[in-house]
Amino acid sequence: MTDHWFEPLAEFMGPAYLRYSFTKGTTQEVDFLIETLSLTPGMRILDVGCGPGRHSHELARRGYVVHGIDISQTFIDLANAEDIDGASFERLDARFMQFMNEFDLVICLCQGAFGLMTAQDEDSVVVQKMASALRPGGRLVLSAFSSYFVVKYFETAVFDADTGINHERTEIRDSTGSSEEVDLWTGCYTPENSG
Repeated sequence: MTDHWFEPLAEFMGPAYLRYSFTKGTTQEVDFLIETLSLTPGMRILDVGCGPGRHSHELARRGYVVHGIDISQTFIDLANAEDIDGASFERLDARFMQFMNEFDLVICLCQGAFGLMTAQDEDSVVVQKMASALRPGGRLVLSAFSSYFVVKYFETAVFDADTGINHERTEIRDSTGSSEEVDLWTGCYTPENSG
């Protein structure tokens, strides 16, 4: 598997990823999924861009059978370190998934594998692969950055309106407190280009 720009970032952050504020709502996010989608234990769920497995672990604890994939071996190792029945993980680039009609639900949350590609046509491939993984009647839950939000609130970022790609430099910290400045590229969408 070839390196993706996100891999060095994940390798540097390691377990510190789970200390960032956006990871603190995992229980509420899973509650929302279960309630809104009327999920029942035993359903098979694919977590695309699972990171260190926070959603997969929570869903598995509640009786769902979850398979998480991520491009980062560091994150897959972290996910596997927490041995929870019903949760399995593998390193896999979402653009090359080969699942066919296997899952009741596919989730791709917090810009999992969607929006982190460097071209929106690659995001389209990821969506097609996720759709192929669904059983008939299955559902896909996907979160993405809004172009409108980025233009309004990201003062230090550079947003390319033609491509929908947001580029920013930010500082991240690892588990020892060491910091590193990194580049982040995020695909952003509007309702007009989501359909």
